Amino acid sequence: MQIESLNEELAYLKKNHEEELQGFQGNATGQVSVEMDAAPGIDLTKLLNDMRGQYEVIAEQNRKEAEAWFNEKSMELKREISTNTEQLQSGKSEITDLRRILQGLEIELQSQLAMKKSLEDTLAETEASYCAQLSQIQLQIGNLESQLFQVRADMERQNAEYQQLLDIKTRLEMEIETYRRLLDGEFGNGFAGGQGGSFESSSLTGSKSQTQSLDSSNDPTKTRKIKTIVEEVVDGKVVSSHVKEVEEKI
Repeated sequence: MQIESLNEELAYLKKNHEEELQGFQGNATGQVSVEMDAAPGIDLTKLLNDMRGQYEVIAEQNRKEAEAWFNEKSMELKREISTNTEQLQSGKSEITDLRRILQGLEIELQSQLAMKKSLEDTLAETEASYCAQLSQIQLQIGNLESQLFQVRADMERQNAEYQQLLDIKTRLEMEIETYRRLLDGEFGNGFAGGQGGSFESSSLTGSKSQTQSLDSSNDPTKTRKIKTIVEEVVDGKVVSSHVKEVEEKI
């Protein structure tokens, strides 16, 4: 673009130079005509030669100035072209380096995307595996809770049965103890009187009683002694006990 501009300027200067030459020639012709009319004794050839010499000097000066200006502009343009060429080469090298870096980054991006895809697949598989394991664990927990509930129910039932058995055992022990006391009292009274007899016993909840009849050979009157042992039981324990004796004639 700058070379074309310089060429246009040079053509413009040449055109101006030609127009100036034509103007000088026209002026010279007019002067010759005037001078011929005014002073026919002037040497026209010399005048034309002088004017031609002046024109040539001016033309040479204009040519040198135009050539110097053209050379200066050409040198500036060459320097600018050289600088632009160096910058262009540097830009090309930089573009090549940037393309190489871009290719490396694209390769790394593809690698990272592949790794991301692999990690996402692994994560999905892991989540699916953990969900399945969690479902199994929850199922096991449900089964264990059901078993635990059943075990607790069995324990409560066994505990209730144990309490019932313990109450029965306590009552049996109390009855056995009562019978033992009754028997001890029966035999003690029998041996103390030196007489034999028969007895009748009955058992009630919370109380025990025995009936004893004695025969006397000396006294034809028969008597019957009723001994009643009353025990108060609270929560399987004897809290109070007393004996009632009633003697009746029969």
